[in-house]
Amino acid sequence: MTQLNYLFAENNYTLPTQIKLMDGKALLYKRLQSAQWQVRFKLANGKWHSTTTNTDDIEQAKINAIAIVETVKIKTDAGLAITTKTFKQIALDEIANMTRALNNNTGRRCYRDYIFAINKYLVPFFGQHEVEKITVEMLGDFESWRQATMGKIPVASTKRNHASAYIRVINLARERGCVAHNRAVPLLDSKGTRSQPRPAFTKEETIELISYTETWIKSSYTERTRLMRTLCVAYIEFLVNTGVRHGTEALRLRWKHLQWHWIGNKKYLRVWVSGKTGPRYLIAKHEVIKVFERLMRWHKLDYTNLNGLIEAKLDKAIFCLPDNTQISNMENIFRNLMVRSSMRADSSGLNRTLYSLRHTYATFALASGIDIHTLAKQMGTSVGMIERHYSKMTATMAAERLA
Repeated sequence: MTQLNYLFAENNYTLPTQIKLMDGKALLYKRLQSAQWQVRFKLANGKWHSTTTNTDDIEQAKINAIAIVETVKIKTDAGLAITTKTFKQIALDEIANMTRALNNNTGRRCYRDYIFAINKYLVPFFGQHEVEKITVEMLGDFESWRQATMGKIPVASTKRNHASAYIRVINLARERGCVAHNRAVPLLDSKGTRSQPRPAFTKEETIELISYTETWIKSSYTERTRLMRTLCVAYIEFLVNTGVRHGTEALRLRWKHLQWHWIGNKKYLRVWVSGKTGPRYLIAKHEVIKVFERLMRWHKLDYTNLNGLIEAKLDKAIFCLPDNTQISNMENIFRNLMVRSSMRADSSGLNRTLYSLRHTYATFALASGIDIHTLAKQMGTSVGMIERHYSKMTATMAAERLA
């Protein structure tokens, strides 16, 4: 039996109905008890990839198969993942693989620890995120969340188990084409090294940054660039005045998620957001009202002020271009602003990202006297995370009130 036929037999593929395509680069076949044709071919990483052609007609299957292979090649050449799945989807398949190995007495004893780690910690935190979009900042948040969940700092052996389980999920995602072959997914720390403080902006730097954005927008080479930079500026002002997570929480925001919260005869802007820690309401700083009213006019919405827009409960994305297009490369646009404004790195040499705006918000809030319990609820995180990242800074930030 050839190696290829062995692979097919091992995976319960029927051998008689095989058709070679594209000079043998692709193979059409049928699974047992399946009427539809499947196509199988090798990815750039040397792994076999199989998918359905969605038809039982052989001629249409040939056409679909060639289109699938060519599409995958285009995505691979462009450095894109060939398919999209969440961490949870891949993790559940890896759990099934390890469970089968344990049941067949071929699995290692550590598989039980890996399965526990995936179910208890990795899926609850990373579950809804696409594997390819996991960031270094996200791993830092996981470290804090895990410590708060466990109620202690994990020992080295626990961190190694979690890191190994995480790597198994990432490797399976890569094998299945859910991660581009040239994409490096950051890995969990398994050595217990201390994390670096996260870069933020001082108040003076924040004022300087906002002042510079007008020049930055005017220097745009194209109309499209000008529009994206205009949106990015509003996005920055919103993030630094709310502490919302960029991307997962901020980009999902719609006008209907805004409300007025009244205390006596005073009103405050309340925003409903939903992210990795679930839905919550937060109170935005008053500056956000002006930001939203500016966006409302920019979008040419038919309302005189934010009052009417809130009453209308408009189901439309807030952070989008005037033509309703949402952009996915906001981090790249922000990086351009950091470079052009000479604010890319903080005083310790750490590069700033959009996530720095969230930490800037937390820094300002603690300096103004907001207690960590209130701040944790506002930011949708744990008290442990706030204490871990900011407790050493609070005395310095409150020097004027302490002296």
